[in-house]
Amino acid sequence: MSNEPQKIGHDDYASEPVPVGSRRGLLAMSAVMLGFTFFAASMWTGGTLGLGFRIWPDLILVILFGNLILGVYGAFLGYAASTTNLSTHILARYAFGVKGSKLPSFMLAFTQIGWFGVGVAMFAFPINKFTGIPVSVLVVIGGVLMTLTVVIGFKAIEWISKIAVPAIIILGFMSVGKAIASSGGIAPLLAIRPEENLTVAVGVALAVGSFISGATLTPDFVRFAKTKKVGVTATVIGFTFGNSLMFIFGAIGAISTGISDISEVLAIQGLLGAGIALLALNIWTTNDNALYASGLGLANITGLKRKHLTLVAGAIGTIFAIYLYNNFVGWLTFLSVSLPPIGGIIISDFYIRCKKIYAQPKDHKFKQINWASIVAWVVAIAVSTVSPESGLFSIAPLNSIITAIIVYAIADKMINKEENGRNNIVD
Repeated sequence: MSNEPQKIGHDDYASEPVPVGSRRGLLAMSAVMLGFTFFAASMWTGGTLGLGFRIWPDLILVILFGNLILGVYGAFLGYAASTTNLSTHILARYAFGVKGSKLPSFMLAFTQIGWFGVGVAMFAFPINKFTGIPVSVLVVIGGVLMTLTVVIGFKAIEWISKIAVPAIIILGFMSVGKAIASSGGIAPLLAIRPEENLTVAVGVALAVGSFISGATLTPDFVRFAKTKKVGVTATVIGFTFGNSLMFIFGAIGAISTGISDISEVLAIQGLLGAGIALLALNIWTTNDNALYASGLGLANITGLKRKHLTLVAGAIGTIFAIYLYNNFVGWLTFLSVSLPPIGGIIISDFYIRCKKIYAQPKDHKFKQINWASIVAWVVAIAVSTVSPESGLFSIAPLNSIITAIIVYAIADKMINKEENGRNNIVD
C-alpha cells in the first residue's frame, strides 16, 4: 500500500484503499461528517416533525431515537470503512459480488443524485425570494458550481465543510432565538399543540429515512480516517449530534411559524437576507458529499472515472431538481424502505461472516453474484413494508436493517455451504 499523499488529479481512490498519507484526523473527519449532516433538508424534515409532535417530550424523543439509530448504524459501517479504508461500493463487492454490487451501487447513486437535486432546489428557492432571480437560472448556476467542486474531490469537500459547519450553527441558533422571542418565551413555545398528530412510528421513519442513504454511504467518507477510533467518533458526532441539531432547528422554526419549509421560516423571521450565504454553504457541503458518493457508485457500476461520472450525475440532479423538491416526503418513504438493508448486509458480511477481516481488493477473488445478499435484501424490504403502524416493531427502517443482518447470515450458510469457515467470499 502506498504511503504517498494524495495528488491533485487522482481519482480519490475510488476502487482501492486510501493510502496512509491521505488519511485525516478527528477534526477534519468531524468537519466533513458534520458538513454532510448539516443539511437544510434535515431542517425541513424537522419542520414536518415539529408540526406533528409536541416539543417535549414527544418531538425530542423521536429525534433522538431516530438519530440514535442512524448513529449506531453509521458507526458499524464507519468502523468497517476505517478498518479497510474502502468505499461503500467496494465493501459491497465482498457481500454482493462484483456484478451483484452494481445493484446497490445503482440504488445508492440514484438516491444521492436525487438528494443532490433536492439540495440544488433548496439552494435556489431562498435566493430567488431574496433577489428575484428566476429559480431555473439559480438551479443551473447552483448545480454547475456544486458539481465542479466535487470534481476536485475530497479535499474540496473538507475545505468547504470547515467553513460551513460553524456558519450553519450560527444561523440555526439565530432562527431558534427568533422563534422563542416571537412565541413570547420558551414556555409558550412548549405549550403549542400540533394540529395534526403523527405517530411515533411515522416520526422515527421520517427521521431515519431523511438520512438513511447518507448513513449507508458513511464508508465513502470515513475511509479517509487515520484510525478506527477517529472514523467511529466522527460518524457518531455527525449523525447523533449534527443531524439532531438540524431537526431541532427546523422543528422549532416550524412550530413558531406553522410552516415546515426552512426558507419560508427564515423569510418570516427576517433572517433570509442575512442567512442566505450561510444557508447556501450548508446546502453546498451536503450536496458535495451526495454527488461525490454518487460518482463512486457509478464508478463501481461502469468502471469509468469518478470525475467524468460526477459531471453526468450533477447534470441529471440539476435537471430534475424542481421535481424532487416538490416530491420530498415521497422520496423519504422510498429511501426508508429500500436502502437500510444494503448497510445491514455489509455489516453482517463484515462482522459475522468475515470476523472483521477482508483481504485487499487486489488480492481477493470475488464472487460475481452472492445470492445470499439478494435474498436478504428482498426479505428485508418485505419486512419493512409490512411493519405495523404502532408498537415495538413499528420502526420500518430499523426492522429492515436487523432483518438484513439476520437473513444474510442464515442465507449465506444455506446458499454458500461449501464456503463456510472462510473469512472471505471466493469463487
